[in-house]
Amino acid sequence: MKVLAAGDHFVLNTLIAEALRRRLDDTPLQLSELSLPWPLEPFGKVAEVDEASDAEDTLIEALDGVEVCVTQMAPFTERVLAAAPALRMIAVCRGGPVNVNLSAAQARDVRVCFAPGRNAAATAEFTIGLMLAALRGIPDAHDSLARQGLWDASYYTYDRCGPELEDTPVGLIGYGAVGSRVARVLSAFGAEVEVYDPYVRGDVHGMRAASLDALLARSRVVTLHARLTPETRGLIGARELALMPKGSVLVNAARGGLVRTDALCDALDSGQLAAAALDTYEQEPPAPGSRLLKTPNLVLTPHLGGASRAVAHKAAAIAAAEVERYARGEPLAHCLT
Repeated sequence: MKVLAAGDHFVLNTLIAEALRRRLDDTPLQLSELSLPWPLEPFGKVAEVDEASDAEDTLIEALDGVEVCVTQMAPFTERVLAAAPALRMIAVCRGGPVNVNLSAAQARDVRVCFAPGRNAAATAEFTIGLMLAALRGIPDAHDSLARQGLWDASYYTYDRCGPELEDTPVGLIGYGAVGSRVARVLSAFGAEVEVYDPYVRGDVHGMRAASLDALLARSRVVTLHARLTPETRGLIGARELALMPKGSVLVNAARGGLVRTDALCDALDSGQLAAAALDTYEQEPPAPGSRLLKTPNLVLTPHLGGASRAVAHKAAAIAAAEVERYARGEPLAHCLT
């Protein structure tokens, strides 16, 4: 079986190769490699697919005679698929194969698999880190001491001390793989956890909110874990931020489009929000003149929530397990075509 590992600087080709050989130690593999430049070069829209490396020509060349491709960022457009008649399976090392034209793949009987849950733990942990950083002013205190050389005693005054998570009402919007993990960690901190997710049934860690407005009105901290859909785009705007208690904190390590940027900056400037922490943005990266870069009490990180070494290993392992099922003629676990 001829397999192409089209990795990048995060999900390395060495990790993909190791995972494949572990899973398919008794299957003869002809393994070739293509190294894509992400994240050192940004992904973007390539023809009709999203979040892909702009590498159609090099991918077409590398796919010559290839039956299976394992990748994260390769652009499987209509043009690429048409030029790869031997291709039968694409295993995408991410939670959604947005870099694959699914209808074109299905029309050519190419199976498209993905790696759900690979970064759930990493994103949940990062969310808690953002929350603590925003609540306790950790980045500002670090900058004051490490960069300015100041031992600023005012951080110990009542007005500048941040709240604890213990006994603090924390509202979660979304209760999927990431949100449910965050809820469990917050419960261990002793926070008063409340969850709003109309699509999830059954028990949750904490209370269920009857409505989004009710959750916002009660929560001193709100953390977002919803998917970005036409219904949730701009979910948190000026009206929603005004419902939160004055001096609250907002955390978003989910999708940038959930929050209206100008409304968030207005809430921080006015003091309606005491702080916020963002890992994702409506525009990535933010424009050089963005208000986000000038607004006080805002913790910003460059979409790092899912970036851990463990995630890269998990993604390669999930994809390799799908390739093994394919090679053995077994049903695929995470397949969209």
